[in-house]
Amino acid sequence: MTGESDSPPTRPGLVHSLLDRFGHLVRELSKFATVGGVAFLLDFVLFNYLIGPQGVEQLTAKTISTVVAATFAFLGNRFWTWRHRKRSNPAREYALFFVFNAVGLGIAVACLAISRYGLGSIWPEIFQNRLADNIASYVVGTGLGTMFRFWSYRRFVFVEPGTPTVAEVNRDPRA
Repeated sequence: MTGESDSPPTRPGLVHSLLDRFGHLVRELSKFATVGGVAFLLDFVLFNYLIGPQGVEQLTAKTISTVVAATFAFLGNRFWTWRHRKRSNPAREYALFFVFNAVGLGIAVACLAISRYGLGSIWPEIFQNRLADNIASYVVGTGLGTMFRFWSYRRFVFVEPGTPTVAEVNRDPRA
């Protein structure tokens, strides 16, 4: 043993130091944002198509558009954003992804419902229109849902190699 570490040397300077330390996270976040941006556009266009020419009710349209966009996002995140991470059981990943997407959908739909039906019952001319629906759903709801999704996908769905599973963490040591 020579006493040398196996970790790469850090470069001088604050920016280089931060990139050396958090570069992997920045890359993951960038890819996640790209996939999410395309999924967002898909969700936005489909939602507005459904509530406009198709005449679908707002909450139903939001649910449909989110499921379609979420399927796209799963494929993009699995095969691009976190392709370097160990693949576990695909059915497990898909199920967890959609459970966490359901929570994200709940966040967006709750924001839309609060705006349209809560605040809209008080000020219908302000909160019961397409602009208010889009702001509540896509600005507020998607913003909050995206923060939750990034954390949950990274932590529970596309896990790092060596990350213990829930079953491994909860094993009874007396068994």
